[in-house]
Amino acid sequence: MDASTGLSGSIEPVHIRDARGDEAETLLAIQRGACVDAFAHIFPPERYPFPDDDVRALWRDALSDPRIDAYVAEVAGAPIGSVSVDEEWLRTLYVLPSHWSHGVGSELHDHALARMRERGAVRARLWTLEDNWPARRFYERRGWQLTDETRVVPFPPNPIDVQYAKEL
Repeated sequence: MDASTGLSGSIEPVHIRDARGDEAETLLAIQRGACVDAFAHIFPPERYPFPDDDVRALWRDALSDPRIDAYVAEVAGAPIGSVSVDEEWLRTLYVLPSHWSHGVGSELHDHALARMRERGAVRARLWTLEDNWPARRFYERRGWQLTDETRVVPFPPNPIDVQYAKEL
């Protein structure tokens, strides 16, 4: 699957493409870049360094799993965001801070839900950190509903994830 758009808030067109099987490092870099800034109040980087090895392993597993679709957003050939889905879950959505508030997250979100619909999903779910208020507002503005489900994040200091669901 491939999509190109010229987002109104973006300086240059965003191109969304399938992630390649050898791009665990690229996806790790996007996730690290987004998370270190977005989650500094939850995972202070001087106290809780980003878990590169664990996240790299998760991306390698995801890229080799035929049930998971992963996509990379690029501007001028440079990776700036990513999203991944399976049959039921919006698994990840990350945008580098330099591209926040330019519509990239919205484009990735919509691309992911369209792919889930193509796969036959009628309902999507996702996890986000309880104290990640910008993400929670992002999803709520797009019709996601908070469920009663929570889980403990496996990385110290072990914050809580909350679950959202959306009918497709």
